[in-house]
Amino acid sequence: MSDTHTTPSISLTQAAVEFVKRSRAKEGKEGQALRVGVKAGGCSGFSYFLGFTAERKASDTVFEYDGLAVYVDPRSLEVLAGTEIDYQRGLLGAGIQFKNPRVKKSCGCGESFTI
Repeated sequence: MSDTHTTPSISLTQAAVEFVKRSRAKEGKEGQALRVGVKAGGCSGFSYFLGFTAERKASDTVFEYDGLAVYVDPRSLEVLAGTEIDYQRGLLGAGIQFKNPRVKKSCGCGESFTI
């Protein structure tokens, strides 16, 4: 089973942690962890996904942010290394932003990327 890391290779800003906790409460999923990952797809090769889960897989790496557990599978962790996950509000709306230093190219809609 993976250890809980104290020096994460991905990070969540305080704004992202607060947004995720509010979303989790609204969905009635208190106590569940946030699963962060990447999957093949989109016009550029990969896309991000987020979701709540009560299931921790033995191969997951676990990060802890202000009482929020974050599970990441090994394959996704390779792609997400160095990524900062933020929540931002702007004139065009609000949402989660992935700041991934490994991204070489992203599609016009911003939903998928290439490393």
